[in-house]
Amino acid sequence: LPPGSCRAFWGWLNAVFNKVDHERIQAVGPDRAASEWLLRCGALVRYRGSPKWQQDYNALPTGPLGRYKIEAINATDSCIMYRGFDYLDGLEHVTDIKLEKCMYIQDECLQRLSEISTLQKSLQQLKIISCGNVTDKGILALHKLRNLEYLYLSDLPGIREKEKTFRVLQQALPNLQLELDLE
Repeated sequence: LPPGSCRAFWGWLNAVFNKVDHERIQAVGPDRAASEWLLRCGALVRYRGSPKWQQDYNALPTGPLGRYKIEAINATDSCIMYRGFDYLDGLEHVTDIKLEKCMYIQDECLQRLSEISTLQKSLQQLKIISCGNVTDKGILALHKLRNLEYLYLSDLPGIREKEKTFRVLQQALPNLQLELDLE
């Protein structure tokens, strides 16, 4: 294989994993479809009322449609990317999201996340760690997550105007507990 072709292949495969199947969402509901997307991309999900993280695509629980509601998403080392974010539409119970070492997460993803009305209501905790493509612009977009109670930011070299960005965020979300571990 010529150099770079392996990376191109994985980029292509990840793009395929992130392609939104709207018929699937209709057929199985938003939580099931989002679970399948997240697990395909290497993320974990936890359902409401369960302490257990789902990580095996083939072991996703079956049962009545809409019985399993995603409460938490751990996207550490996953290949989730912007084009898959339509899967988050319609998730009504997500309180907790962790984005760590996600090479495809950039400002557009955080802007998209912040515009999802159900997440504006439900999301309480967000952790963004070692996502090198995130800048101040993406962090500022989070002000739309009006029920966010806790935001942890760590190892984000793209953030250049820390004080200003966090002041704006804190003004928009006075109840937000902001924890920073940034250079």
